[in-house]
Amino acid sequence: MRVLTVFGTRPEAIKMAPLIRKLEACPDIDALCCVTGQHREMLDGVLRKFDIKPDADLAIMSQNQTLADITSRTLNGLTDVFAALKPDLTLVHGDTSTTFAAALASFYAKIPVGHVEAGLRTDNRYSPFPEEMNRRMTSRICGLHFCPTVKNALNLKNEGITENVYVTGNTVIDALNITVGGDYAFESEDIKTVDFSKRLLLVTVHRRENYGGLENILRAFRHILETNPDTELVWPVHLSPAVREAANAMLGDAPRARLIEPLNVWDMHNLMARSALVLTDSGGLQEEAPALGKPVLVLRRETERPEAVEAGTVKVCGVEYDAIVRETELLLNDRKEYERMAKAVNPYGDGKASERIVKAILDAEIP
Repeated sequence: MRVLTVFGTRPEAIKMAPLIRKLEACPDIDALCCVTGQHREMLDGVLRKFDIKPDADLAIMSQNQTLADITSRTLNGLTDVFAALKPDLTLVHGDTSTTFAAALASFYAKIPVGHVEAGLRTDNRYSPFPEEMNRRMTSRICGLHFCPTVKNALNLKNEGITENVYVTGNTVIDALNITVGGDYAFESEDIKTVDFSKRLLLVTVHRRENYGGLENILRAFRHILETNPDTELVWPVHLSPAVREAANAMLGDAPRARLIEPLNVWDMHNLMARSALVLTDSGGLQEEAPALGKPVLVLRRETERPEAVEAGTVKVCGVEYDAIVRETELLLNDRKEYERMAKAVNPYGDGKASERIVKAILDAEIP
């Protein structure tokens, strides 16, 4: 069976990398890989670290690209890739514009599609944007659905999707088992100067829906640093010009705020492992940090990952100044509350999701 994985962003690459390894190791599968290049620099770093050599690269990224640009270029580019590689199955991941466009292109070519990390929902079509609708539309196209949790499978059932639905765990846990080690030596020169005697706050902020509220979020970060001298904030700043401009304006001169370049996946995972807590609007970090025993404060109004909230390792604190300060300082100053979140059970599996996905592909009657 010729199985083609298609992805285009750094988070997709991290989560698909362990699955690609399992596909390549399976004697009954001819594993192929296509990247769209929706993110270029950040994607290429992951490919190098996991030694992934794509069979096709659409190189779609352009300056000031729009969602329509990403979607149309992916659709057009994959037409030629499918003709050349002739896959029996396309695998897409998650909820990016690459994900939806690749699923749609496969449908047009009458190639079955499998969806890794299926079934996540916020039930708000505009948050996260455009991810919520990307994953909903992808679910309608796909014939195989690989859900990280039982709740994700129930979300699909509520939408009438019940066939070829598999609960596998999340492949990001598989990736952490590869990347994190106690004797790891950081590659980034920025990280080599971090004061690990301080309590590290690992921060990521990048979502479009937060652009209008960045000032509130960053003012809260600054206040936390000013009132907690034993903390250090480390922020690998996203390449988005809007995010970079706001970060430099609000935190460029803040005490113990380290605004650094994006990190390779090994550095990022090992920095997370050595942090005190994580403040993020990312989706993936809500899965990664709990596996490492790190409390997470989600800088959004809702999350498509309620399992971690229910488990107690993640808390949605919103985007308002007062709430961010209050919830962060609670974890910094209340040891009992910190331990409660840090020791909560990770709901995202045992690190064998990729094995389960490969087995399901081989066993399923693919529609």
